[in-house]
Amino acid sequence: MEESAIPQRENRMGTMPIGKLLFSVSAPIMLSMLAQALYNIVDSAFVAQVSEEALTAVTMAFPMQNLMIAVSVGLGVGVNAFLSRSLGEKNQANVNAAAMHGLLISWTISVAFCAMGLLGSAAYMRSMTDNPAILDYGTGYLLIVCGVPFGVFNQVIMERLLQSTGKTVYSMISQIVGAGVNTLMDYLLIFGIGFFPKMGVTGAALATVIGQSAAACVGLYLNLSRNREIHFSFRGFRLRGDILRSIFTVGLPSMALASLGSLMTYGMNLILIKFSETAVAFFGAYFKLQSFVLMPIFGLNNGMVPILAYNYGARRRERITKTLKLALIAALSLMAIGTALFELIPAPLLRLFNASDTMIAIGVPGLRTIALHFCLAAFTIILMSSFQAFGTGLPGLLVSFVRQIIFLLPAAYLLSFTGNLDAVWWSFPLAELAALALAALLFRKIYNKRIREMR
Repeated sequence: MEESAIPQRENRMGTMPIGKLLFSVSAPIMLSMLAQALYNIVDSAFVAQVSEEALTAVTMAFPMQNLMIAVSVGLGVGVNAFLSRSLGEKNQANVNAAAMHGLLISWTISVAFCAMGLLGSAAYMRSMTDNPAILDYGTGYLLIVCGVPFGVFNQVIMERLLQSTGKTVYSMISQIVGAGVNTLMDYLLIFGIGFFPKMGVTGAALATVIGQSAAACVGLYLNLSRNREIHFSFRGFRLRGDILRSIFTVGLPSMALASLGSLMTYGMNLILIKFSETAVAFFGAYFKLQSFVLMPIFGLNNGMVPILAYNYGARRRERITKTLKLALIAALSLMAIGTALFELIPAPLLRLFNASDTMIAIGVPGLRTIALHFCLAAFTIILMSSFQAFGTGLPGLLVSFVRQIIFLLPAAYLLSFTGNLDAVWWSFPLAELAALALAALLFRKIYNKRIREMR
């Protein structure tokens, strides 16, 4: 019974029409990512009601918090890619082993981040500012968010296991529950509603940890009760070097790739603080608004990667190329909508964050300039995700490194010497052009080597 059931589920990735498959797998993830993006906006909007200094502090804390998320997501990408390929190859033993290895690795890394958060939060904040209020807000926030990392690591790995087996509706449920709990607790703990204490920025940090833990619990329950393709058991389990290598071959570059965003944000904060604390606060608001545009595309990618990985394992070139084309069309459409929002209504978007007149003056031209790179980024993101699905993470890491470290930060630094903050924002479209050129070159090389000769 079980052996006949598994191929039937696998056949969905290999036989369902690509358009229907991509939509059915990606749509739930995109909706859950959109819910997460809306939460990100609401969360920062609530923090901004405390003060502009509070928003600045959370913006400065973001790179360290994002580093933790980057590592968890990178691990999830590695597990997802290996598990999906194992499904395509009909290797059930490796499917189960991939899930167990992912759990063990995530728990181990959580302990390391706990120590880093408890010991390094204050020093990290002092590296960017000496403003006492911002230091207090930011250190308190990081001590909780990075000092209690177990929720986010377990949430991510549980969601990735569901996604890799096509259970994206359940992954959506987990994310929406987490975002909903987080948003509710934000409101209660930041402002002190009812019998809850008024905790301000510390309340936002607690709400984040509570929401992540709730999502992790829901994800665990859904994997145990609904994910029939994966069997969890520590009986007879042992670490296997070949599986660790396969997970980390894709996972480590993905971790490093996502971590580059933390380094870039940290560097941008250092550049912007020379102009004003308001410039840093605006950058934080921009990042939350950007997530509203990018999160659905990342959801599309999360649905696309297991489809590509499965059909790569099954050596079905036509389905691979059709998946890539449809994903690119969808990504471009989403980016066009985001560009229109940033260009047409930048001031109302910033007022969501209780923006002062000074922030409006800084932010309106900033949003309009930065948005010019969105449609270019659609191509880059899809190509980089295909590298992960094909089991090679290094090209994606190289593209991201070129974009964020080689071009964006140096360009922003050099443009800052003009003394004109508006000029700094041009570093984003300039860096995206360079990244897209490199991504296209690497994709062509990989496609010709690995995909073109498939039947």
